[in-house]
Amino acid sequence: MNRAGLSHNVRMALKRLPPPFANHYGVVPSPPPAAHPSVMPVARECAAANAALTRLETIASELGDPWLVSRIIMRQEALSSSAIEGTNSTLDELLLVEETGDTKGQYAADQVKDYALCLDTVVPRAMALGPGVFTEALVRDLHRSVTRADPDYRDTPGALREKVVWIGGHGDIAYSTYNPTPPEDIARCLSDNIAYMRGDADELYPPNVITRMAVAHAHFEAVHPFSDGNGRVGRLLLPLMMAAQGHAPLYLSPYIEANRTAYYAALKAAQQRHLWHEIIGFVAEAITATVAELLATRVALRDLHTIWLSRRRFRSGSAALRALDVLPHYPVLTTARLASLLDVSTPQANQAIAQLIEAGILNERTGYRRNRLFAATEALSVINRPFGEEPALPSPNG
Repeated sequence: MNRAGLSHNVRMALKRLPPPFANHYGVVPSPPPAAHPSVMPVARECAAANAALTRLETIASELGDPWLVSRIIMRQEALSSSAIEGTNSTLDELLLVEETGDTKGQYAADQVKDYALCLDTVVPRAMALGPGVFTEALVRDLHRSVTRADPDYRDTPGALREKVVWIGGHGDIAYSTYNPTPPEDIARCLSDNIAYMRGDADELYPPNVITRMAVAHAHFEAVHPFSDGNGRVGRLLLPLMMAAQGHAPLYLSPYIEANRTAYYAALKAAQQRHLWHEIIGFVAEAITATVAELLATRVALRDLHTIWLSRRRFRSGSAALRALDVLPHYPVLTTARLASLLDVSTPQANQAIAQLIEAGILNERTGYRRNRLFAATEALSVINRPFGEEPALPSPNG
């Protein structure tokens, strides 16, 4: 680790690592700053993000739009956050695993599924408990969730790191770019991080949610409490901080995945030089772009619904008509799933599916006579497009 790249305060926090790395030093991060970092250098980005959050929450409260809390958004978060760490799956694979329960040969999809199911559980808990949700037990549980199905994880999921790790260097600490917290200091530094997320260390007034998210995230990644999986846990904590403060949770990993170089640069600036405004600006830009992406998807799915309605006459109240509202949230599903979601019999669900296939809205995926899977490929195309790309809609007769 090149000390010349560290600010004076960070150099003062260096501590010699235990053998066999006693010739090297790790950074013992000081607690997140109780005095709020200045956001003047990124004031424009923060103002845009706050405006985007206000717009999003107005839509959520006035319209009760179900897309804003769709399970698919959480699954995109899981896919992108895992992809950043090299665990690559696809939305199709993930939804197939969830529908069938068949994880044979689908190790990456199984790992991503655990991440998504974790979000399904902990986001509502954060909404209910507020900042009190943040505990060491929660952080350990999040880590267990993202590493349980990882065949390459050799340590105990959820256990704090007891060995030296470093970032960069291609396996050689002598060429590392950053040496996180020495093992003996991890518990204390993690406690500082949790206290910041809870607001225990706030002065007279709490920081803006954008500052809270950015500073807590950079500090968590600097502590690096686990031997692996820190990035995924750190990104899981971002929507939880929003939910705990009463905001509609946003899932920023798709933006981070699309802007990895800027993400790592912002983390490095905060961790190595305490330039907190850089990670705050990055998170602000991520929020603004994610809200725009979310709303673009929402509009495209609404337009797609109109296109679907134009393809055939649906009987009022029929299962086929009601299914159109379900498909954006379950674009890959079985007959049993549709029957359960609509609270109809299996024959009624089969009839609805047959009508939707005839209208070109659903396609059969398996070719089996039983346990067949069906996909709304046009909805998948809208949902699963690359971040920032305009949605492509079919023609009404497509």
